[in-house]
Amino acid sequence: MDLAPLRSSRDFRLLYASGTVTAFGTQAAEVALLVQAKQLTGSALAVGLLGATELLPLVVFGLYGGVLADRLDRRVLIRWCEVGLAGCAVLLVLNALAVHPRVWPLYAVAALMSALASLQRPSLEAAIPRVVAKDQLIAGAALLALSQNGTYIAGSALGGLLAAGAGPGIVYVIEAAGFAVSFAMVWFLAPLPMLPGQAPAGQVRGLSGVIEGLRYARSRPDLLGSYLVDLAAMVFAYPNALFPFLAAAVHADWAIGLMFAAPSAGALAVSLAGRRLNRIRRHGLAIAVAASVWGVSVFALGFAPDIEVVLGCLLVGGAADMISGIFRDTLWNQTIPDSLRGRLAGVELLSYSLGPSAGQLRGGVVAELGGARFSLWAGGLGCVAAVGLLCLALPTFVSYRAAPPAVGTAAAKAGA
Repeated sequence: MDLAPLRSSRDFRLLYASGTVTAFGTQAAEVALLVQAKQLTGSALAVGLLGATELLPLVVFGLYGGVLADRLDRRVLIRWCEVGLAGCAVLLVLNALAVHPRVWPLYAVAALMSALASLQRPSLEAAIPRVVAKDQLIAGAALLALSQNGTYIAGSALGGLLAAGAGPGIVYVIEAAGFAVSFAMVWFLAPLPMLPGQAPAGQVRGLSGVIEGLRYARSRPDLLGSYLVDLAAMVFAYPNALFPFLAAAVHADWAIGLMFAAPSAGALAVSLAGRRLNRIRRHGLAIAVAASVWGVSVFALGFAPDIEVVLGCLLVGGAADMISGIFRDTLWNQTIPDSLRGRLAGVELLSYSLGPSAGQLRGGVVAELGGARFSLWAGGLGCVAAVGLLCLALPTFVSYRAAPPAVGTAAAKAGA
């Protein structure tokens, strides 16, 4: 792997380390939430509704978080949202340790955590191009993907194991501790204020700031295509809420954690090839093809006869999703001006976070009507069809070609 971003930027190292710690605990807790909801209700719809509770906070706070990221020191939002997320994890611990845990706190805390994470995420995303040189952005995206997928594998496996054994409470304790450690790391970040020459902070306000960001996204068909393709893939073919039910169908309840971890194992293999991805210039086409392969893998998942085939489908799907993610990140970071990066990160948040939440709801509702397997293969088919239609509607997205990296570009100085 290309480790240049880690070597050249102190602030990237801090963000990388804090993100790794947070992602591990968050993923373990996500699995524990689904397992606990299934334990308390036994309903696929009730599990899917966890995603529905996250939708409105995600939309509102994701867009407003983008405005704040372009108006304030991004470091401030990153720090204090960690504190709020740690408090939410403590609430989950208290509910899990109660004599009779309630279902409604799962939904309430999931909504609150969605709001805080959505408020924070645009600042995190917008900070990366400030601390990583432009010619190192693909390497940086691959490194972040490596961290994300490594922690997803470990967090999913541990979360599933502990939630089914010792109970969800211990998983939520791990999540709270992770947020505390992460806060200690981001405390040492250098300031990330607006760059000289950008619009004064007072001109980036509320609804008008959001509208400006949305107008910019709409004016860029290549950018818009990257958002919509990812959104379609997740809405139609996000399978996670169905894992506990699919595991039961293939008589492998013991493998729920492995099912959550398998896509990240496939993605991890792609992350390790980050240097080779630098050769690909047709980023739009790469995103579309990868999203289609993701849909095909979920379609096949609906017919998988045993746990081995299930895990194989998830490995392939995870690799495809990671390829799509790396080129989406690179397209965004290489072409969006810093003055709009926070607001566009808010739009980006909707595309890759709104999709899974809506997909989780779609999966639960369709499974309630026709079963988990039907929900999976129908969703995979819908994903492929939607990606094809978007490619026809947005030819500029498919034909987008990135410029070759400048030779000898200096490493990022901010935070170095």
